[in-house]
Amino acid sequence: MIEQVLFFFAHNPLLMLFAVVALGYPISKIRIAGASFGIASILFAGIALGALVMAPGLDAGLKKDISKEMKLVYELGLAVFVYAMGLSISHSFWAAFSREGMKKNAVVFLVMLASTGFVVLLARLLGFNARYAAGLLTGSFTNMPALAGVIERVKTMAGVGPVELAQPTVASAIAYPIGVLVPMLIILISSKVFRVNLQEEADGLKDYQTGHQKLEVWTLRVTKPEAESLTKREIRAAGRFHVVFGRVLRKAELLLPGPEFRLKLDDLVTVVGSPDDLIQVEALIGERSHVELDRDQSALDATRVFVSRWDVVGVPLGKLDLVNKHQAIITRVRRGDLWFVPDGDTVLELGDRVRVTTRRDNIEAIEEFFGDSYRALSEVSFLTFAMGLAAGLALGQLPIPLGHGIVFKLGFAGGPLAVALILGRFHRIGPLVWNFPYSANHTIRQFGLVLFAAGIGVISGEGFRAIMSKDASVLPLFLGAAFLVCLVADSLTMLLGYKVFRIPLNIMFGIVAGTHTQPVVLGYANHHTGNDLPNVGFATVYPLATILKIVLAQVLLALIP
Repeated sequence: MIEQVLFFFAHNPLLMLFAVVALGYPISKIRIAGASFGIASILFAGIALGALVMAPGLDAGLKKDISKEMKLVYELGLAVFVYAMGLSISHSFWAAFSREGMKKNAVVFLVMLASTGFVVLLARLLGFNARYAAGLLTGSFTNMPALAGVIERVKTMAGVGPVELAQPTVASAIAYPIGVLVPMLIILISSKVFRVNLQEEADGLKDYQTGHQKLEVWTLRVTKPEAESLTKREIRAAGRFHVVFGRVLRKAELLLPGPEFRLKLDDLVTVVGSPDDLIQVEALIGERSHVELDRDQSALDATRVFVSRWDVVGVPLGKLDLVNKHQAIITRVRRGDLWFVPDGDTVLELGDRVRVTTRRDNIEAIEEFFGDSYRALSEVSFLTFAMGLAAGLALGQLPIPLGHGIVFKLGFAGGPLAVALILGRFHRIGPLVWNFPYSANHTIRQFGLVLFAAGIGVISGEGFRAIMSKDASVLPLFLGAAFLVCLVADSLTMLLGYKVFRIPLNIMFGIVAGTHTQPVVLGYANHHTGNDLPNVGFATVYPLATILKIVLAQVLLALIP
């Protein structure tokens, strides 16, 4: 019965592909000690089913056909995933070139170079070939785009068969769990080793606040004369407050304050922000009032609107000039699951949900201005998607000489990622909007990653079986090597970041997670700290960490015989 099922899968590769997804996805949701393997579970399921289906007795021509179809599947999945990911992280990538961002990324750069050197040393000591070493690096740092780049590079080498092609995947799959568990262990013990009270440290990190906090609305009464000398913009800048000023009540008249608006004594003003920021704004301008001005709907009202109109995305709010042109103020923006307060530099994205204060008779016009169409949000511009992805694939095939006869290609991973980072930076060029809605981007990324993991797993199954049947000792050997790589890398990350660059420990936990490009570790870091400060470190280093792994893993193939 089992043989018949496997034979049926062999003749129906598409069915086998989604059987792998159906087997692996439920496993990805199982959490042990707060951790799960996520999409890697689909990779494991693909290897297992591929090893069973691609049995020695299966017709060689049929094996070749399955491999060809799965190759197309995983290349498509990889290209779609990295392109969508590049668009979503482009803002964080370019923001990383600030002074603080450079410090964080310097840590990742040094750690990845050191880790690559350490993998070379281990390979020479333990007798790993270049394919195993590259897979060990990608698995220890849990990065599938880097693994894909390695496999693509290995395919161009002479004398590569199913076993050789499977070696990077086998090493990566064995090392992957260690790449999740060790950084969590480092996060757990670091606060004790460095004797840091994480809550006290977090309370003093005003400059690192992300704005993604619980937001409240206070009504403040202006009682301090010095507040009259400051514009709304100057009040925000005075303490680098992440707040938005909403409606103002002045002598029975409700007003909408623009950036240069000046408060006067006895004004009532609504302020939106985190409790910590609101307390400081209160100390600067006056006192909290018992009046709930935001509930007064006699002249001004608030509405929540979906951003679905292409014309308003990619434009800083300061240039939209909503107060003067549309008699409206955006007091909050929801992107994905997070609320934050905007400023003049905030750029709206398709799918954002904004809370707008405006005149009651102006609500319909505001809804029309932003679009407010859920149906439009479900539609992706496949013109710009195809144009951007095609440009990325073309860039990926360009040979880049590195000297000494080494030629490097960005490939199906690096090319689309590089183009997406550039296009995402500009948001739009003329009528062409490159970004697409948050929900659509997230779905496309997940689908692409699932296709890649399932396809590469099935292709690697035959080689995995051959490797294990020949020498099962590779399992404990790679587990031990991955543990050493992660232990050295994460310890070095903490020492460089916290001791040398003086980056707060709350932020460092996010950098550790970002170095591994591992959301599971980030979730653990947020839970361990009890705040969202690790998100700052993660978002800052994630783009560079991804690019470095794609490049360094392929460089390893040239460094080791």
